Amino acid sequence: MKNPFGRLITAMVTPFHADKTVNYDEAVRLAHFLVETGSDTVLLAGTTGESPTLTAEEELELFRVVVHALKGKAKVMAGTGSNCTATAVEATQNAEKMGVDGVLQVVPYYNKPSQEGIYQHFKAVSEATRLPIVLYNIPGRTSRNMEPETMGRLAKMETIIGVKESAGSVIQVEEIRKVVPKNFVIYSGDDGLTLPFMEHGAYGVISVASHCAGTQIKEMVDAFAKGDKKEAYALEKKLEALFEVLFITSNPTPVKAALAMMGFKVGGLRLPLIEATPEEKAKIRAVLAPLVVLKA
Repeated sequence: MKNPFGRLITAMVTPFHADKTVNYDEAVRLAHFLVETGSDTVLLAGTTGESPTLTAEEELELFRVVVHALKGKAKVMAGTGSNCTATAVEATQNAEKMGVDGVLQVVPYYNKPSQEGIYQHFKAVSEATRLPIVLYNIPGRTSRNMEPETMGRLAKMETIIGVKESAGSVIQVEEIRKVVPKNFVIYSGDDGLTLPFMEHGAYGVISVASHCAGTQIKEMVDAFAKGDKKEAYALEKKLEALFEVLFITSNPTPVKAALAMMGFKVGGLRLPLIEATPEEKAKIRAVLAPLVVLKA
């Protein structure tokens, strides 16, 4: 199965109203903005989209409205992973009915499954859908690293087309590349590691910073893909401060603060996440000012 998702996928925040209900109209507005500024695919209900505190009904409505809004303009990927295999299967099948183009499946968290358990989990999801699946390896949040050998086994399944790799290790990217087919795509899950990962076989990035600098990030990955590494690293240098400031506290707190400064009505965050402090907002504003137009 070919990769339909392009080099730049944005893990989109979920906008809320003042009462913390989902603001679907603003979600559509933001999705359009992301596509207009370089995103090939919009990822909904990932960690950046506060998936732990969204209900299944909210997620499905989010998928529905954004799929309808972006039809023919960009791809929509849905975060439908879970630490319960039956839940991941059901969520994936329901998302498929909403018309999404693919799903992101995180390594089961908290349960601490073995490598064989991880394999069987993803195998069950793969067998339950015709959608392309991108795996998500983020041991800092799941407490389990999906080892390259396990990815190699999973990559043999037709619907499993790639991985969002967030273990923070260039060596692991090298090892993954050795054991998966050429058409298996590796996405950096960390903006700041995009080019180092691409040096070792990654295809692109699933980004947070692209909310604020999508055009520049798309130019960066495209320049690298075309062999113009000098230009790619020059662009990266200009974005380093943004990559850092968007993770000065738990994601998506900083990026939601940044979007509010850019004029988007993304609202606050659902507990247990809290809004950025005045000091954090000052740091974010200082970095954003040279890059984007800020709301007065």
